[in-house]
Amino acid sequence: MAIDAEIDDYRPSDDEPFMNPRQKEYFRKKLQNWKNDILRESRGTLESLQEESHNHPDMTDRASSESDRALELRTRDRQRKLISKIDAALKRIEDGTYGYCEETGEPIGLARLDARPIATLSLEAQEKHERREKVYRDD
Repeated sequence: MAIDAEIDDYRPSDDEPFMNPRQKEYFRKKLQNWKNDILRESRGTLESLQEESHNHPDMTDRASSESDRALELRTRDRQRKLISKIDAALKRIEDGTYGYCEETGEPIGLARLDARPIATLSLEAQEKHERREKVYRDD
């Protein structure tokens, strides 16, 4: 418990070696907590969808319910894909590649990783990628 409290109070800093064991543990815990939250929400969605499986006599209520259900299922599908990205990030922590840009090999900034712990590109590489994508999309 004392270790958890120590990690909870910890914030990665540029003053320490990049991706030292403490930083890796910080991001591992952050990713695992994020994944657990998503899974908990998913279980709640499944339960509510099962409970709301009754028929609505009014066509408008039925249409609204179906629309809500479709939106919820799309959200869950996006979260399923997010869990895959979280799992991939956890694997990168294990193999020692977490926190390094897939294009340049340079460290991804700690602030970026803290805001988007599944990031695989540095901010500069991400912006370059988005500019390239925009050029091809405009054709």
